[in-house]
Amino acid sequence: MRLIIEEVSKRFNDKQVLKGAGYTFEQGKIYGLLGRNGAGKTTLFNCLSGELAKDGGKVMLEDNGQTREIGEQDIGYVYSLPILPEFLTGYEFVKFFMDVNKNRLKLEHSLDGYFDMMGMTEEDRHRLIKGYSHGMKNKLQMLLFLVTKPLVILLDEPLTSFDVIVALEMKNMLRAMKQEHILIFSTHILQLASDLCDELVVLNNGQLSGVPAELLSSADFEQSVIDLLKDESHAEHD
Repeated sequence: MRLIIEEVSKRFNDKQVLKGAGYTFEQGKIYGLLGRNGAGKTTLFNCLSGELAKDGGKVMLEDNGQTREIGEQDIGYVYSLPILPEFLTGYEFVKFFMDVNKNRLKLEHSLDGYFDMMGMTEEDRHRLIKGYSHGMKNKLQMLLFLVTKPLVILLDEPLTSFDVIVALEMKNMLRAMKQEHILIFSTHILQLASDLCDELVVLNNGQLSGVPAELLSSADFEQSVIDLLKDESHAEHD
């Protein structure tokens, strides 16, 4: 399975954020999307997910020998600022989600089983989402992907809000999930990117380009990536 981005463009007023960006992402890999603040990482994710209309270009999914335009059901998106119904408990929210989507879901575990997989205690799952930490809200978003199994998962700065133990749990989960999904996460933490990712992609001046594999293990990895980004002109929207 491959996610194929072709000539995607997006402009905000007089600022061209994405300038015919193109890249091919493959199942079985974790991709790190690197870029300076304002480079357009979130804009790109919003265009891929359909949250934002593209000005031009195509986003295609190649699966089982057939290529088609990507659909909303194909994308799972972990937002940097989680959007969740804070008047419900985590348990109530996931149960409601499962009930609403029961005709299209193939559940492999019980409701409590999914919470167990995420390492969420009985107390946490029955607390109001309003009382969750940022990291807990992101865990709840990740839980939904275990339920829905979208083909492509986009994660916008997903691990920065977790403590050390939970971040390690999430890393292990992402490594396990990559065999059945295309995983792309944006981050500004180079050490996290080099530790977790199979491939790094730089968004620079509105274009996407891969970081050569030999740089990932080189002693001057960080400086090499900085050199790729240092001439970046900041966008007005991200």
